[in-house]
Amino acid sequence: MSHSGRLADLVRAMSYEVMPFASTERKVLEHVPVTVPLTVTVTEAKGLDTTLDLTERLLGHGYRATPHLAARLFRDDRHVADVASRLREAGTDSVFVVGGDAPAPAGPYPDAYALLQALERTGHSFRAIGIGGYPEGHGVIPQEAVDLALKQKAPLATRILTQICFTAATTHAWAERIAASGIDLPVHVGIPGPVNRQKLIRISAGLGLGQSARFLRKQQNLLWRFLLPGAYQPGKLARRLASRPAGNIRGLHIFTFNELEGTERWRQGLLASLGTRDGRS
Repeated sequence: MSHSGRLADLVRAMSYEVMPFASTERKVLEHVPVTVPLTVTVTEAKGLDTTLDLTERLLGHGYRATPHLAARLFRDDRHVADVASRLREAGTDSVFVVGGDAPAPAGPYPDAYALLQALERTGHSFRAIGIGGYPEGHGVIPQEAVDLALKQKAPLATRILTQICFTAATTHAWAERIAASGIDLPVHVGIPGPVNRQKLIRISAGLGLGQSARFLRKQQNLLWRFLLPGAYQPGKLARRLASRPAGNIRGLHIFTFNELEGTERWRQGLLASLGTRDGRS
């Protein structure tokens, strides 16, 4: 397949991460086609219900919305079962399981693996279960522990959504390494969309929400890649990611930081430059 063909495939499989602010629902409805899958972040400050409430409303509008489920916010197996039941009734078949940012777990789930095991015990009906991947490592957790956690979680998941990495070669090498280790899940590479620099400054100061915001605060060297004029262009990174045969890399997951109008305009421009359409229904 040609480079443009690989890029078109990645763009057609694109999804957006949104943060559960008061204005998020309106912005999604105004700017995002229902064909674009969404994930909704979660934090200790806002709580799990805020994420679930927005997910339910977006599902009601016809979007394929996937909530982030933070392990450290769950109290016990009954709580896990109740949330799984609530999501099933709302019509979603997809979740993204993370450890979460709470300093102490509310129950016996200190990490994503523990919550994945609890979901298995409930006999959940989720068709798609996402877990996190870290091509450049984690800001706090040692690499050996990150690698072990991914191996443990992979049999209980169906896909990997990566955190931010600005170097396509590093992402390619990481994807090849995990595939060689026996992890055969499809990888959706997380990249930032076209984001307002002032918003990123606020997020880095702790005023934002979401896994992506916390990751930037822990990895301050990444933040500077945004703040320098001309230092980051999402289209350039997307093209570099498509420069090699896809392998286990199957799509792009865009950290929008709720800049939805600009993100969707960029996505449409990228599709137009490739002479293709979304292709999803």
